[in-house]
Amino acid sequence: MRREVKYGLIGGSVALVAGVVGGFTLFGGSDDATPQEVRSADAAAGDNAPKVPTGPLSAKEVQTAGQEFLAAWQSGDAAKAAKLTDSPDTARAALTTFAKRAGFSKVTVTPGTPAGDKIPYTVAAQIDYKGTKAPYSYRGSATLHRDKATGKPVVAWQPSVLHPGLVKGDELRTGEAEAPPIKAVDRNGAVLTPEAHPTLAAILDSLRDKYGDKTDGKPGVELFIKRAKAAKPADQQPDKTLKVLSKGTPGTLKTTLDAKLQAAAEKAVQGKKSASAAAVKPSTGEILALANSPAKGFNMATQGSLAPGSTMKIVTSALLMDKGLTSPGKKNPCPKYVTVGGWKFQNLNKSEIKDGTFAQSFAASCNNAFIAHAKDLSDDDLTNEARDVFGIGLNWQTGIPTFDGAVPVQHDAQMAASLIGQGGVRMNPLNVATLAATVRAGSFHQPYIVAPSLDNRTLANAARTMKPATLSGLKSLMKLTATSGTAAEAMSGVSGDIGAKTGSAEVDNQKKPNAWFTAYRDDLAAAAVVPASGHGGSNAGPVVRAILTAR
Repeated sequence: MRREVKYGLIGGSVALVAGVVGGFTLFGGSDDATPQEVRSADAAAGDNAPKVPTGPLSAKEVQTAGQEFLAAWQSGDAAKAAKLTDSPDTARAALTTFAKRAGFSKVTVTPGTPAGDKIPYTVAAQIDYKGTKAPYSYRGSATLHRDKATGKPVVAWQPSVLHPGLVKGDELRTGEAEAPPIKAVDRNGAVLTPEAHPTLAAILDSLRDKYGDKTDGKPGVELFIKRAKAAKPADQQPDKTLKVLSKGTPGTLKTTLDAKLQAAAEKAVQGKKSASAAAVKPSTGEILALANSPAKGFNMATQGSLAPGSTMKIVTSALLMDKGLTSPGKKNPCPKYVTVGGWKFQNLNKSEIKDGTFAQSFAASCNNAFIAHAKDLSDDDLTNEARDVFGIGLNWQTGIPTFDGAVPVQHDAQMAASLIGQGGVRMNPLNVATLAATVRAGSFHQPYIVAPSLDNRTLANAARTMKPATLSGLKSLMKLTATSGTAAEAMSGVSGDIGAKTGSAEVDNQKKPNAWFTAYRDDLAAAAVVPASGHGGSNAGPVVRAILTAR
């Protein structure tokens, strides 16, 4: 009864799990080793059109064209340099303002040895801002390809040609920082630094961006990357300091984090190829810990968007009990197969629970016990329960960029898949930790990392709470799972008021599912995901256990 039951689908090739596929723009023509001479379309028709080179660039072409571009850039001839790219107008505008905005009075660009279609280079600049001078250097590279119309080698223009840290809309600037530096402290006054907590580096930058000017600090003069404004708050990246010309005075900023739990979370995910975790205080919503592996990179703990798998059954169970469709002691079999919207779902290894109760199906995480209720639900029932009771999809005001979960309205097979955390359902560890926290507290408390009183922001509120019988039933289900269900191994020996739920979310073209685990112990709730690792209990469970037992 402790095995996570696999989500399956029989018949057809429709994908019930939305995936994200990274794309690469490939430059160059054929795969031949040397350029060819081919005729244009007009020439093929018999006209005497000029012959246009095609095929991959030769090493000499990369070196010659690359060095010509770099020389024009160094000389300050933006027009000439821009004409040597595939986006002359965009490149000219960027090259014209680059040195001025960055405060560079002198720029030397030294080319390196080309490798394939790339030419590396070193940029050495003199920063001169209101009498303050400082040297600054960095390495970059440009990719070249053959222009389709002329056949000539050109630089593939993108912002990173000017500086490797730039993306579309970003600017390199020198001036008084837009916010003073901060001395972030945890809930007990312990100082939090990126050196001691590398996984918090980007979060501390975000806190500085938003709250630095609300402290008693004073800004210094810096060379920094001014980030473009993101279309979605969850995607917003903080400005990045590249060089400090004159130090500012840090202002103290108190956070809700707990340095001890933070250290435990970081240690628990460390060494894993990819993992993230979050911990919150159920009674208030205060964020106590956030950790990611690798430590430097995307903040999956708060900005990730992944199918949460069977941890979603916390919401689904609340919905089914709120509607009077089941209860822990009620007979609720889990058949081998269930057909919804013409699609046939099966459990892992065609397993089943013939005469079991809903509590047994929940503790064993048997998928078809939940999917079988799809016929009893309206398309928007799950969406409404997730939003109105658990706060998923509301506009959270945590103090840092967050993705606040998504449970879209779906139909037939997609709706059935959503009941077990697949389909279009998307969450991250902070969202999933909040599911467990809502059960422990009895109501939703929006997570936050800085007190709302600092900037008078309004926290999101759920529209309603679960019915008392539903809340009582859900706590009993999660306790049973923690003591004798799929979460029992990870929660073994953990004392106090406990409850847990495992999850395994399948992803297209991925051999192993993403492992999820969430649990609470007294006034502490946590969740973790370990992508492409297998079952939730054995892979993500130890991460959550380490956090719950750190106190």
